[in-house]
Amino acid sequence: MNGDRIVVRGLRLWAHVGVLEQERQRGQWFELDLELAVDLALAGASDRLDDTLDYSRLIGALQQQARCIRCQTLEHYSSCMLDRVEQLFGSVPVHLELRKCNAPVPGFAGLVAVRRSRHWGF
Repeated sequence: MNGDRIVVRGLRLWAHVGVLEQERQRGQWFELDLELAVDLALAGASDRLDDTLDYSRLIGALQQQARCIRCQTLEHYSSCMLDRVEQLFGSVPVHLELRKCNAPVPGFAGLVAVRRSRHWGF
């Protein structure tokens, strides 16, 4: 595999995910970074969208998924995201980091995240 990547960084998504019932009812902000390993040489030479992965389709699909999902854990939500990438593009190697922007933990103002990979060869 060469070093080519498509990177989507800082995708903000409003979703109904959380262990607390109020998180699932009210919803909250999440932020997503994705990295897809794909050979970009053909698109680099042809300048044709058909020769690469259309990241706008991916962003739109993840935004739609965020509007519909109801679950408790970042782990499950991130699995659903990985499934969606695979539905769109097949077995492309992908890394993601999904961050909960405002975890409801008393005295904690940072971010909580999960990092996941699928089909990555190393």
